Amino acid sequence: MALEARAEASDRRREPVRVGLLGCGTVGTGVVKLLRHNAEMLARKLGTRLELVAVADRSLKPQPSLGLSRALIMRDPLELAARADVDIVVELLGGRDPARSAILIALENGKDVVTANKALLAEDGEQIFRAAAERGLAVGFEASVGGGVPIIRILREALAADRQRAVYGIVNGTCNYILTRMSEQGSEFSAVLKQAQCSGLAEADPTLDIDGHDAAHKLCLLVTLAFGVMLKPDQVYTEGISKIEPLDVACATELGFALKLLAIAKDDDGAIEARVHPTMTPLSHLLSGVRDAFNAIYIQSEALGSSMYFGLGAGQMPTASAVAADILESARRRLCGGRWAANPLGYPMQSIRPARVKSMDDVVCEYYLRFMAADRPGVLGAIASVLGRCGISLASVIQRERGGAAAVPVIMRTHEARERDLKLALGEIQKLSVVKARPVFIRIEEHL
Repeated sequence: MALEARAEASDRRREPVRVGLLGCGTVGTGVVKLLRHNAEMLARKLGTRLELVAVADRSLKPQPSLGLSRALIMRDPLELAARADVDIVVELLGGRDPARSAILIALENGKDVVTANKALLAEDGEQIFRAAAERGLAVGFEASVGGGVPIIRILREALAADRQRAVYGIVNGTCNYILTRMSEQGSEFSAVLKQAQCSGLAEADPTLDIDGHDAAHKLCLLVTLAFGVMLKPDQVYTEGISKIEPLDVACATELGFALKLLAIAKDDDGAIEARVHPTMTPLSHLLSGVRDAFNAIYIQSEALGSSMYFGLGAGQMPTASAVAADILESARRRLCGGRWAANPLGYPMQSIRPARVKSMDDVVCEYYLRFMAADRPGVLGAIASVLGRCGISLASVIQRERGGAAAVPVIMRTHEARERDLKLALGEIQKLSVVKARPVFIRIEEHL
């Protein structure tokens, strides 16, 4: 009987694992390329073939060079998600629906799911992950954060026995490219955004990226993996980069910092800091050297200490490689009879609790301040007096040379202060007659 069971298992291993693809845009095309080009290597690693049996895409035409025949193409993603001859459904449609419906249908029909849809998982991930857990199925989502950087596996597996204290992420390549070019060229934000759009690094409508929402979606997933709590995008303080001026970028360098859009999460005795905003990081720190469209996630762990994971966070093939790796992992699991725990978040669903989020008013950090003030004696003292009354002490001050202008920049760096106190002080300073414009402040993360 044991020999017969082993023979039956061996026969099952020889059967191909069948994949259905929803959406064949840029990343979907990359996935098809990898499955075709690396078919022999993947079969050796898996012990059987991965077979692409259907692609659902409303506008896809046959592409013989990719092996996409008319017989493989269908239009309805919900129909494909329910097909009996599909083992793994790969969702690359983007958006909320029909992607959400297709994933739930696939899970209801006993299929593992792979997706790169960070916005959907950030908003509806709890429902999706619970549906998968109830059926013992897997949801692979490595490509949803960091593109080809395997940060999901790092947090879920490699660092699973360690306690995470903080996560800092450069997780939006568009914003990092823009801030890099502003720093190196001294250019205005709008000019560099146009460069990014012309080179294909920014969307025609870049709002999701430059306003920080894309990074906030990714931070929600990182928080769950790092701290075991469920976080929604509307709980993440989110601030974009569109108001950053070349003067502030130049002053950051003068003060010894680089300006980055950081996704930051910290565990403060169970209260989670979750924030996305422009941040000054020391030029000596590894994150400051991450240029252009590259991503990096820097993690502070209790036992390991600090570690950083770096690579291309977007693009057809880097993202496709992460998707294909999830397909391979799901296929291995299926070939083992599903005995591997379907635990995509690194925690059983019943142990994941809602996040208790720390208010931004209670966040403590250092700050860069810029005031456009009248060029007259006593201005610096008036500003410093208000800051002092609000409990904010200064670490350094830069006054630009007088050039006869009606207002000159006064640059200050504070010691650590509570954000509530800083905002109170800035509200009072803005009312001073010598201050000619709304004060600018940027948070500093000195002790990464």
